[in-house]
Amino acid sequence: MAYRLPPFPALRAFEAAARSLSFKAAAEELHVTPAAISQQVKSLEDYLGVRLFVRQTRRIVLTPEATAMLPKLQEAFECLAAAIGTTRRPGGTLTVSAAPNFAVRWLLPRLPEFSSAHPQIDLRLSSSRNAIDAPMATAAAVNLDPLASDSEVSIRFGSGALQGHRCDAVLAPRYTLVCSPALLTGKRPLRTPADLRWHRLIHDDSVPDEPGKSGWEAWLEAAGAQEVDAARGPRFGNTTLAIEAALGAQGVVLALRQLVSADVAAGRLATPFDVEVSSRYYYYLAIPEAIAGRAVVQTFRTWLLEAAVEHASRGDLASPAAEPQAQASEQPEKNAEAG
Repeated sequence: MAYRLPPFPALRAFEAAARSLSFKAAAEELHVTPAAISQQVKSLEDYLGVRLFVRQTRRIVLTPEATAMLPKLQEAFECLAAAIGTTRRPGGTLTVSAAPNFAVRWLLPRLPEFSSAHPQIDLRLSSSRNAIDAPMATAAAVNLDPLASDSEVSIRFGSGALQGHRCDAVLAPRYTLVCSPALLTGKRPLRTPADLRWHRLIHDDSVPDEPGKSGWEAWLEAAGAQEVDAARGPRFGNTTLAIEAALGAQGVVLALRQLVSADVAAGRLATPFDVEVSSRYYYYLAIPEAIAGRAVVQTFRTWLLEAAVEHASRGDLASPAAEPQAQASEQPEKNAEAG
């Protein structure tokens, strides 16, 4: 069957620009100039006979026609990548992107186990705040390029409702207050939740708030310390930075218990109060539908979910099997990742 299609470079240029809403970002991704992206998009517009972008002073905006075309085009790219992948040798490359804190504190220490069990798989790990869901996340909002590697999956923080992906819950987080052990003694020792009025509350702005309440508001209410001002204190746009500030005795922070357990066990952090709050968001594995059946992807999925259950059985993690909503995945607290 003969297909009448526009030139492939024009489709690639449009998809990259539409996903990032930036000719410059698309050019960097495809290793060409912004002028080349603009030219390819113009040729596609001429071919289709419609405008795809509204070019404004400092940004570009998708037209209704482009908005309708983008998801189908991305699905076609994923199918093409899957078709090519069926001819690859067994094993091969697997690219995993993950929310930063999860990648550093949970996944990275366990990767030697995976590599030892599956030496035939070349696993490539990256971390990005793009792996933290924004409200109503869709495949178009996820910076995944299925043609850039044999396979690409992501471990995200959010509600798990990612269009075009199969999602599995990995970790159901619970937030607890942690601080440097130095804050437990000294001029203003932290002995009761009410003592927090003398200490800085560190805010992790990468974590999405629950509807109507910030993380600190929810924790202080659970601890019976509503008189403490939940809004004061320094703010960080990255979970790792927020935890580093706590390690440096710059204040107290709410952290996912499962991701700071090693620091607590080593005495670098302390949990002065037995108060935890849960979240309706969680870490989940998101696999594009087009590559969900690929052997290398299924191998990683099986290992990851088994590792999560194993460590949950040790009391280190909340088991995803115990979370009914986990079938949808996890959500971010404010925009970001618990990581």
